[in-house]
Amino acid sequence: MDTKAIEQMLKDTLNLAEVHVTGDGSHFQVIAVSDQFAEMSRVKKQQFVYKPLADKIADGSMHALSIKTFTEKEWQRERMFNMPH
Repeated sequence: MDTKAIEQMLKDTLNLAEVHVTGDGSHFQVIAVSDQFAEMSRVKKQQFVYKPLADKIADGSMHALSIKTFTEKEWQRERMFNMPH
C-alpha cells in the first residue's frame, strides 16, 4: 500500500485537518491532526485512526502501524519545537 493512498483514505473517512503518512510499503507511521481528538482518550484516538485501516491490516497490505495524534494547537506547537533551526 502506498502512503498517498493511506493519507487519502484517512482524509476521506475521518475529516482530519491534516494527515501525514510515511512508511516503506508494509510498516507505516501516521500523524493525524484534528480538533476531534481534544475530547478523546488516548485509546479512543488510536481506535479512531486505526478503524478505516483495519481491513488493510487484516489482509496483510499493512503489517505495522504507528499512530500519533494531535489537536491543531498541539500540532502547531509540535512543529514549532521540532523544526530545524
